[in-house]
Amino acid sequence: MGAGGGCEFCRIVANQSHVRMVYQDDDVIVIHNRLQWVPVMLLVIPKKHLSQEEMWQSPIIVRLAEMAVQVGREHCPGGFRLLSNFGHQAMQSQPHGHIHVLGGTQMG
Repeated sequence: MGAGGGCEFCRIVANQSHVRMVYQDDDVIVIHNRLQWVPVMLLVIPKKHLSQEEMWQSPIIVRLAEMAVQVGREHCPGGFRLLSNFGHQAMQSQPHGHIHVLGGTQMG
């Protein structure tokens, strides 16, 4: 889809949108989510535009999972939750695949 195709995460990867960056390398970017439902909401995003399903079926998922656990441990030492939404009814708001890292509070 690319940055010109209306994908907010592609714009972030292309440095066309301001974010609070946690980590980035050639394949992965980790940012603070603009939504703040819990004290810590991080997004682990592949730099290549992939749908949720493509992301979970791609070899990049191993790298994304490693990063999600690493930043979860660093930012949420009391525990964290990993979440991935698939489709509108599951509250997926971005077409670009990503993993949520949630924590910083007791979750029910």
